[in-house]
Amino acid sequence: MNYSEPLQTVMEAYSSIKENTIEGRYLHLGHIAPLLKKHTENFRIEEIGRSVLDQPIHYVEIGAGSIKILAWSQMHGNESTTTKAVFDLLNAANLLQNVPEMKVILETCRIRIIPMLNPDGAKAYTRVNANEIDLNRDAKKLKEPESNVLRKEFDEFQPDFCLNLHDQRTIFSAGKVAEPATLSFLTPSMDAERSVFPEREKSMQVIVSIYKHLQSVLPGRIGRYDDAYNINCTGDAFQTLGVPTLLFEAGHAPNDYKRDKVREYVFAALFSALYSIASGRYLENKSSIYDQIPQNEKLFNDIILRNALINNQKLDVSIQYKEELENETLKFVPIIEKIAPDIPNFAHWEIELKDQKIEFPELNNLHENVIVNKIVLNGDIWTLKRE
Repeated sequence: MNYSEPLQTVMEAYSSIKENTIEGRYLHLGHIAPLLKKHTENFRIEEIGRSVLDQPIHYVEIGAGSIKILAWSQMHGNESTTTKAVFDLLNAANLLQNVPEMKVILETCRIRIIPMLNPDGAKAYTRVNANEIDLNRDAKKLKEPESNVLRKEFDEFQPDFCLNLHDQRTIFSAGKVAEPATLSFLTPSMDAERSVFPEREKSMQVIVSIYKHLQSVLPGRIGRYDDAYNINCTGDAFQTLGVPTLLFEAGHAPNDYKRDKVREYVFAALFSALYSIASGRYLENKSSIYDQIPQNEKLFNDIILRNALINNQKLDVSIQYKEELENETLKFVPIIEKIAPDIPNFAHWEIELKDQKIEFPELNNLHENVIVNKIVLNGDIWTLKRE
């Protein structure tokens, strides 16, 4: 796989810097605590606050330059892909520090990363914190301790750029096409009119760098997130305060429900952003290219059964996975979302039944919003559940 320069050298070494002790979607403080301990030998690590359930929140700081970058991951506890990529980045900063592109980053930038802002949500595998509050809607009221930890770091560190790191659902396409939004980006708005002030333009230019660097490996699979203004959202709040802010969204790649391939793309995007900022090359980009990135559409289902004969009717059945934690194991439970003729969505797994009769052995009455773990076609059992 060929990445565009300046990513190629670092990405050729990715297998050697990937943090193999963490994988999959379920990632909590117990998983990353040994890594924080390991990296105390290489970087400055500090506990900066506590969660609702009194779990520690840390930052890791790399680089010694004058450009200050603040990044945070797992603001939503069930969004862990970017956290994995963060630890890959820490390994790269340690092991590849003499690679010219990494050297520029470490000498020019001072990067402060909060790898897990919501440890309680991470343990429970929920979007919200232990008070059932979405931290990304608490930027104005600042009711929650985790929100105040982040805001305190922002105020004290006074970053020149912010990187807000998230995951998004499998429902998103990169525009109105049959391509999943494997990565998506957003420069949050600074007002309801979505004005483009110089600070916002800078974040657009950095995103354009990422787009240029990764489009050869993700052709048609990079999207742009909706930029409707919401001052309660952290990215919007920080951008409104005049700090160029980038939202990263790790999405879906084919057959990658654990998002271990997507983490590589996130790492590449992080490195691209940091190098573009450190080198100043983002300033060469036309911000208008940002608007050419296709906007995300909600056009995917996980599974669609096409042209199934059900009760003597030809119907489509769309199925969406619900993520459920069971004994610290994440399971993907298939739920029927819709039963209708000619469902227009795309699917990550499409099963063409060609008017054949199918059976649902676990269901007495087929309807929407029920679990369907398997189907029977011509006597063969097809399992839909994933682990």
